[in-house]
Amino acid sequence: MSPSLPPVVDAATWRRELDRLREREKAATRELDAVAAARRRLPMVELPDYVLEGADGPVRLVDVFQGRSQLIVYNHMWSAGKTWQCPGCTSWTSQFTRLDFLDDYDARFVIVTQGEIGEALAYKERVGNRMEWYSTAHSPFGADVGAPPDAGFAVNVFLRDGDTVYRTWHTDGRGTEQLGHLHGLIDVLPWGRQEGWQDVPEGWPQRGTYEHGFSSKEYARLYGV
Repeated sequence: MSPSLPPVVDAATWRRELDRLREREKAATRELDAVAAARRRLPMVELPDYVLEGADGPVRLVDVFQGRSQLIVYNHMWSAGKTWQCPGCTSWTSQFTRLDFLDDYDARFVIVTQGEIGEALAYKERVGNRMEWYSTAHSPFGADVGAPPDAGFAVNVFLRDGDTVYRTWHTDGRGTEQLGHLHGLIDVLPWGRQEGWQDVPEGWPQRGTYEHGFSSKEYARLYGV
């Protein structure tokens, strides 16, 4: 049986209902602007001199900036020894294929994972990821910024002043959604994410929260090399 459909109305009624919704959308946009303004006013905390591992060996956190003042880190979930890592992290990071525009903002975006650097770089190639990867397997950095071994994912933002690095912002869970286009595109579809937790009219297609989306192997097929 076909899923339920939205009611069909004339163009004038549709326009009127869209205008009503637009008022709420604009209010949400203004609130997000206010949140961003508050984020820019957050205090920050000075960090110790962490040493990560990159493709060329050990690298100080301050050098991960590569001369830029600002750094966004995606802390990628990692399960040791697994061929295919978290499909959520794999899908989320696959959105970012071109990051050079951040140069104009004196910023950089990288991935840091608890995986050993050799395994991490192999996975990066397997799924065709475009970001630069670093490992915190032998550093407390990941655990200190909310991404300990065998735990979840996170986004952290840092500011560099000379050789001193400060942590300025952190989010995890659904807080990462606003940073990519994936969920934004799905949310404007008539049936939305089709996940059981969403508020939808009766008869809308719904499945479990983690039953949608490609597997990591499927993302590798689409983006991999």
